[in-house]
Amino acid sequence: MKGPARGFRPAALLRCVAWIVVPLELVLVVCLSAGASLPAGVLLGAETAAAALLAVGGVGFALVYRRGGRAAVREVVPVPVWRIVGHEVRAFSSLVLWVARRRHGVREGDLAFGHARDQAAMLYGFVFVSVVETIGVAVLLRNWPTLHAITLFIDVYGVILMLGIHAASVTRPHVLSADAFRVRQGAHRDLLIPLERIAAVRGERRFTHEAAEGVLDLPVGAQTSLTLELTEPVTAVGFLGGQRPVTTVRLHADEPERLLSALTQARTAPSPHQGLPA
Repeated sequence: MKGPARGFRPAALLRCVAWIVVPLELVLVVCLSAGASLPAGVLLGAETAAAALLAVGGVGFALVYRRGGRAAVREVVPVPVWRIVGHEVRAFSSLVLWVARRRHGVREGDLAFGHARDQAAMLYGFVFVSVVETIGVAVLLRNWPTLHAITLFIDVYGVILMLGIHAASVTRPHVLSADAFRVRQGAHRDLLIPLERIAAVRGERRFTHEAAEGVLDLPVGAQTSLTLELTEPVTAVGFLGGQRPVTTVRLHADEPERLLSALTQARTAPSPHQGLPA
């Protein structure tokens, strides 16, 4: 007798879709960018096949999510891909918060400390240059409609993403609560440090940062203005998901003196959870 048939495995299906769709789209983009003239039937067939495979992949993701939620999807999607997509989602959602003049993760009673001011001029400069480049490329490629559409999409996406990166820095400040200090760097760094683990905090302006064991540098505009020394390590998660323990954190704030004063006061204040003496 034959053994029991294997059940449907959406995870395997999703991996197959990725191995087929991604190379297919890359080949098409390279060919079109090189000026190759593909027959309309070939282009239509390839895009139809890619759209069908993406639809199958979407169904697979829906089944995976239905069976195991976000944890199951994380098992299918590689961690670096998940982190990159998550960063871009946070950047784009920050644009909405920016327009609405709201901040992420700041509750009533918390103190917020901005860290975006010293990078604003540089990012706005990048955005201006990108807009000029987008207009110039659009004019140069006006006689190649397909390539024009591809480059226009990429350029506009890049401009919006740069604005989203700055919006994330504006709407995701450092946050000091009653029992923890939340250190952030835009949409790609988020570190929660319990106040009892902060051994010392000092004002220290640095413009060079060499990689060192146990040290996390979070510069803004190539500078940090505060240094935190910890009694116990905390786990820092990198942009692509890598983790490492750190005992020294260097960060930047728009008002470092105010943050230094608030941290000093919070560390020396009696704990709100401290019980009455026996």
